[in-house]
Amino acid sequence: MAWARFIVTATAFVLITAISIPLQYIFLKAGLGLRKSFPIFYHRIVSRLLGFRIHMHGDMATERPLLLAANHASWSDIVILGSLKELSFIAKIEVASWPLFGMLSKLQRSVFVEREKRGKTHDQASEIATRLAAGDVMVLFAEGTTSDGNRVLPFKTSLFGAAQVAIRETSVETVTVQPVAIAYTRVHGVPMGRFHRPLISWPGDVPLGPSLIGLLKDGAIDVDVWFGEPMTIDAKTNRKTLARLMEERVRAMMLSSLLGRDLVTPRVENPETAILPDSAILKDDKKL
Repeated sequence: MAWARFIVTATAFVLITAISIPLQYIFLKAGLGLRKSFPIFYHRIVSRLLGFRIHMHGDMATERPLLLAANHASWSDIVILGSLKELSFIAKIEVASWPLFGMLSKLQRSVFVEREKRGKTHDQASEIATRLAAGDVMVLFAEGTTSDGNRVLPFKTSLFGAAQVAIRETSVETVTVQPVAIAYTRVHGVPMGRFHRPLISWPGDVPLGPSLIGLLKDGAIDVDVWFGEPMTIDAKTNRKTLARLMEERVRAMMLSSLLGRDLVTPRVENPETAILPDSAILKDDKKL
């Protein structure tokens, strides 16, 4: 049955992708509004083919400019987020050269960055800032790599500076930053522990092909997507403090799904001085 499902879903995936690529290319070249909304349609079909059952908690902020700071466990995070809202991604430069997925990333108007080259940080931040100021919602996978899906890795601080560059170099006075947590919780209705985690997690040294094949064969995965409380920052906000707060909030939301616990994060008015109390953060991710 697994291979029969693979044949059917893989065929459908190839067909919908073959149709969608030229359409999105035309929308981009013509500057049509569909260039932003059509990817949602595509990702929704793909997410169904892959068997994802998406449970959304909260909603994306309405304020603009808006930067989303998310955790990153798998390439499928892009499909899941892309199926929910109009947005674009900040991706590592290597993605641009990947077969098929590189083309899809370009068609979704992703910004590609070289994280290891500090000399380019400002130019990359400026490009992201320009997109933010133009009203595009940008997703930053702030860990800088993929995790195993059981935890949130420390957030990199450098590209959070793009929000402040948008304030300094454009006409905007503030930028909204919102934490987003993605938690894969069940497979075929069974809680996803460490045994099933490799089905969805995609560490950077694992080839993409086997991961895609595994999902096409198995599917039926529940995933929680949390949109946390947004924060408004200005030119005086410390990006390191901002990154730490976003990391804590994303970790709290993700672990509330993995551990099945209710969690209410406190409201933070001033990211310059705020420290989240320990009681608001689930610390026992090592038990997963």
